[in-house]
Amino acid sequence: MERFTITNGKGMTVEVADYGARIVAIRVPDRDGVSRDVVLGFDHLEDYRHERHANDFGAAIGRYANRLGNGRIVVDGRTIQLPQNNGPHTLHGGPDGWQYRRFDVVSAGRDSVVLHLLSPDGDNGFPGNVEAKVAYRVTDDNGLQIDYAAVSDQTTVINMTNHSYFNLNGDGRTTVLNHLLTISADQYMPNDETFLPIGVKEPVAGTPFDFRSPKAIGRDIEADHLQLVNGNGYDHNYVLEGRGGAARLESPLTGIVMEVWTTAPGMQLYTGNFLDGSVVGKGGVAYTKHAAVCLETQLYPDSPNRHWAESSGYLHAGEMFESHTCFKFSIADR
Repeated sequence: MERFTITNGKGMTVEVADYGARIVAIRVPDRDGVSRDVVLGFDHLEDYRHERHANDFGAAIGRYANRLGNGRIVVDGRTIQLPQNNGPHTLHGGPDGWQYRRFDVVSAGRDSVVLHLLSPDGDNGFPGNVEAKVAYRVTDDNGLQIDYAAVSDQTTVINMTNHSYFNLNGDGRTTVLNHLLTISADQYMPNDETFLPIGVKEPVAGTPFDFRSPKAIGRDIEADHLQLVNGNGYDHNYVLEGRGGAARLESPLTGIVMEVWTTAPGMQLYTGNFLDGSVVGKGGVAYTKHAAVCLETQLYPDSPNRHWAESSGYLHAGEMFESHTCFKFSIADR
């Protein structure tokens, strides 16, 4: 496995591994100018492979991010049964998804790296030979631009995202419950007891899911709300408003702010609900519940089976799948 360091030369450095096209570190300055690594993970690349059962820290996810209901899709009138690796569902491409593959390096420079993967026809049951690319670039204004692209020779389903676990305190020993979160969404998708969306959009107004104004993640996370009880916290897709700016995250402790900009129609909010201390990460820190938050920009979960107008999930032969996300870092004014 190889690790690539990219930087803008202005205080922001990102490390990317070819294994799973993973982000293994993002270092940005805090309000005092101290460099902080704001993503969870491991000190050694081999640990990402040895601990693959644990979590998908920093990985590029494919073929289909999030869940596909009952592990089934219908492609060109044919029902395909996929491996079920999350209860009855297929999660993040199945038990041998792209996060567990070594990508080829197309190019690597001072501020960018481009990685490529060939996913063959029948890979984890998915049809079509798929050529996928993930490009990372550090911008002059302390952004990490991620560009996803894929093309197939047959009709298939595609949903790509990144599964970084963010902690803007820069310390995995602390939780993110103090982080102030804003999400540009009037609606979210409630789940059933297996974490699969039930197929409706509901307003966030008047619920613990309302992050339209800055709110501490921990303020309502223990609320007596069936969705939070079943999910052990937040693990839900938000319906973005299509304005590009999806979310804003701030650590009052360090002053670090992260804005999320994307072309994707949805974003999964996951608050590290199943981190239980069994995974020992960077610096020998055991990652416990709510040690990080994931903001996964994506198509809607289970889209091929739901036929959402904004998000079908299908990619036809010769068409290009494209999605773009930027995580932009700064310091809070106050």
